[in-house]
Amino acid sequence: MPMPRWWGHVNKRVFNPRAISSGKWPILTHVGRTSGTTYRTPLDAYPVEGGYVFILVYGSGSDWVQNVLKAGSARLSVDETEVSLGAPRLVAKDEAFQALSSDVSQPPRLLRITEYLRMDLITA
Repeated sequence: MPMPRWWGHVNKRVFNPRAISSGKWPILTHVGRTSGTTYRTPLDAYPVEGGYVFILVYGSGSDWVQNVLKAGSARLSVDETEVSLGAPRLVAKDEAFQALSSDVSQPPRLLRITEYLRMDLITA
């Protein structure tokens, strides 16, 4: 796992609420896979042709990733614009960075991130 789970719990309870209230981060709105509760998670969202790529700092076992994979969709708010996303799928580093623009730097090797989430824009 790239980052320790305990740090993810700290992030979820302490830093995420601050990031959401700041309005400076993209916010992914998704539904809990067992509770049905709507959650808002601040994330780095990188636009690619036809969608977005998310770097899975805590791995694909993270609650938000599992929720999105099960639901098959989510909403992303970026710069006061909300888009609908679907077709979530885990992709490897090579595929992710082939789609990303060259100005996005790869995460440090120390983090050992090997999985990325790609989602497609859903048009009305």
